[in-house]
Amino acid sequence: MMRLMTLVFLLLLACQASASTLVARVDRTQLSLDETVELTLETNDVTVFSKPDLQPLDNLFKVFGTRQVNQLSGANGEARAITQWLITLQPRQAGYVVIPPLQLGDWRSEPITLHVSESSAEGGDKLAPIFIDASLDQDSVYVQAQVVLTLRIYHSVSLYDDSTLSPLQMSDALVERLGEPRTYEKDINGIRHGVIEIRYALFPQKSGTLTIPAQLFSATTVAPSNGDYYGSRFGRSMQVKSPTIPLQVKPKPAEYPAGVPWLPASNLTLVEAWSPDPQDAELGEALTRSLLLKAEGLTSTQLPPIESPQVPGLRRYSDQPSLNNEVTDNGVSGSREQREALVATRAGDLLLPAVELVWWNTTEDRLERSTLPERALHVAENPDIQQPTIESPDAPQSRDQARLWPWQLSSAVLALSTLLGFGLWLRARRQPAVIRTVQSGPTPRSLLDDLKRACLANDTQATRHALDAWARQQPETLADMAARFVPLSDALDGLNGALYSETGQRWQGEALWQAIQNMPTAQPASVEQETGALPPLYPR
Repeated sequence: MMRLMTLVFLLLLACQASASTLVARVDRTQLSLDETVELTLETNDVTVFSKPDLQPLDNLFKVFGTRQVNQLSGANGEARAITQWLITLQPRQAGYVVIPPLQLGDWRSEPITLHVSESSAEGGDKLAPIFIDASLDQDSVYVQAQVVLTLRIYHSVSLYDDSTLSPLQMSDALVERLGEPRTYEKDINGIRHGVIEIRYALFPQKSGTLTIPAQLFSATTVAPSNGDYYGSRFGRSMQVKSPTIPLQVKPKPAEYPAGVPWLPASNLTLVEAWSPDPQDAELGEALTRSLLLKAEGLTSTQLPPIESPQVPGLRRYSDQPSLNNEVTDNGVSGSREQREALVATRAGDLLLPAVELVWWNTTEDRLERSTLPERALHVAENPDIQQPTIESPDAPQSRDQARLWPWQLSSAVLALSTLLGFGLWLRARRQPAVIRTVQSGPTPRSLLDDLKRACLANDTQATRHALDAWARQQPETLADMAARFVPLSDALDGLNGALYSETGQRWQGEALWQAIQNMPTAQPASVEQETGALPPLYPR
């Protein structure tokens, strides 16, 4: 038996280890001898803290820089941590050059073949001192999908700091600049050029041919001066234009489902998080559920709300969604986080339906679905809450029996209070009229005044305490009053939503106070039995 358990444990470790790999990829496979390529090494093994061995690259490439990036991604509703190393390489020779397998711990990456062409045969003296190159990361794109425009300004002469670039404005596309301009140097035919690189993310808004307009770059070149005038600048003002680029914008595919939001993205993840653990759910206690939707190649404003079906026995109080954009050199990644408080109104087993999002994978050019599986909740009884029995159509007799003792008790109290009042009246006839009776404890009037002040001050916590104290003085429960008066029920839902979803500063108590003032008197028990009762969040 012990051998079998050991074997199973080793198999589980092997399966977990096999899930971790070292993946290598490049941003492009065709380049010239004087250009650089970015190599990305990625692993999801959180137990490896070393760096990959880059020594096999030295014979074939010049390694200019390496940076490490840690990020969180999700798949099938589960979040996982990944580590990336971004390595800038320049090939040493032309032809077909192979990036060899690289080692990281026990993992090895796959080799990658690059096609490296010779440098441009045109002499450096024939190049203009300033010129612009513009390119797109793809020749065609779906409508509302992202395409990245890269603008490179080359200059073989020194420039003053007064250079300007005209803004990129397009009526049929949304334009988002990707970070600040980058500056570096590049050797072109033996002449060192300074490079100013600017990247834009474009989101075409209609299909057809889209023309990306030219941009105007203005600068003053630095020239030798004789120093005749103190503080004067000597140079020549120059202006160059970038080329116009046509872009083919494809319409939404015919196989995309109708009636759902159009989401063209290179990658999309949907994950959830709970606080506290949903297995610890109790009656009347709030569970916070966070849903995070992240899409690469879409802005946060393009992401739709995540719809969650209503579940009987479960109330939802939603917060305002949190929208964020992450801007990198490769484009925009938008995220939308929705938080909601879930409060169970009955104990037992509840089932949250699955959440599904349909989107179009622009990298694989196919339809995909991201799904959060359904989740079963077991709501335990809460000893701190006295939950009254909820009537059902087939058991009216149990409700009558439940209401028998309160009526008898109230009749006895009424009779005793009548006798006591008669006795006090007789005694009062023998006392001077100027003697005042001092009442101990809060009166119904003072409790109502406290409730009014808390409501008009928009204080959720004070209103809740004042409402509890006032409700204890009433002949019926707060749930019974809300069941027979809809404005009061709506006002209580607003108060509960403010308490559970942490948005109490935006709550307005005027509606609750008006509902308390306008609430009709209680109806006979027969009428109340027909209307039914809701499970109270404020038990007496």
